[in-house]
Amino acid sequence: MKSIKARLYGASLIAILATSSMVATVASTTTVKAQELTVAYFLEWPTPNQFAQVKKIYDEKLGVKIKWVSFDAGTAMSAAMAGGDVQISFSQGIPPFVVAASAGQDLQVVDVAVSYSENDNCVVRTSLEIDKSNVKELEGKQVGVPLGTAAHYGFLKQMEFFGVNTSTMKVVDMAPPDGAAAFASGNLDMVCGWGGSLRRMKEYGNVLLTGAEKEKLGIQVFDATTVSTQWAKENAELLAKFLKITADMNAKYAAGGAAEMLPVVAKAAGMDEKATKETLAGFAFPTIKEQLSAKWLGGGTQKFLKEVGDFFVAQGTIPKARDSYESAVDASYLEAASKM
Repeated sequence: MKSIKARLYGASLIAILATSSMVATVASTTTVKAQELTVAYFLEWPTPNQFAQVKKIYDEKLGVKIKWVSFDAGTAMSAAMAGGDVQISFSQGIPPFVVAASAGQDLQVVDVAVSYSENDNCVVRTSLEIDKSNVKELEGKQVGVPLGTAAHYGFLKQMEFFGVNTSTMKVVDMAPPDGAAAFASGNLDMVCGWGGSLRRMKEYGNVLLTGAEKEKLGIQVFDATTVSTQWAKENAELLAKFLKITADMNAKYAAGGAAEMLPVVAKAAGMDEKATKETLAGFAFPTIKEQLSAKWLGGGTQKFLKEVGDFFVAQGTIPKARDSYESAVDASYLEAASKM
């Protein structure tokens, strides 16, 4: 499965997702009860559940074979779910989810995978000597951004806050690993991304706002576990068990399991243990009880999805948003998991 790289700002992403939604509609009529489960995830994005991934705990407890496939952007996860190649996307960013859902793809958020304000950001080349005091100097510059992702949303919100006219900039759609490589080669003035790619970006530049400062602007940065609605309905118990195992791994890590889990998680994420530990230190993993509260799936997430959708419409990133994203969130599977 290949990731989507639309390479030109505002290019074919929406058309691709609109087409994908039609594929999903057709595919949903032929879905059968899962015998094998394909889960999308990110490399260099360590999470406690990867302990269960490596140790085959999911396979054992779910009673099905699990195939884990890595992606470099959440937009590609949406397309893979539309084509029926992926049943669960773990830690998909909210903006790519909103782009797909707004284009008509029948997806749902069923779990909050991780919250991470410090681990998703944009970096400006050091030699430009641009900081909070002179951000307007970014106008006319070239920036690499993975379109339709959390990094893209954060980029637009930061530029709006600083009054930078993004229409003057050359914005190139680049997955974070590609953006980091181009930035290191001196081919970009600014670049946005997350995880290991963001760490590499910071070697050549500086961020404009910290995670805490972004949160004050209303830039929430969290990923979700997302699914195709029809598949979830037909495999409700399987999905609830998947979410329960994920929550158990988070609890195990929080309760002092780091020593045992770190080496395993690092290997699964394609990282060394030091980088894995540092990255996890910037992550928060809400418990099931917290996720079912008003802050998250009890209303807060639905509201945030609408805010992102409306913002993308205002920016010209997508043609229209849904009137409501209430149906794009289903907490029932997590509620079932809480009783297991």
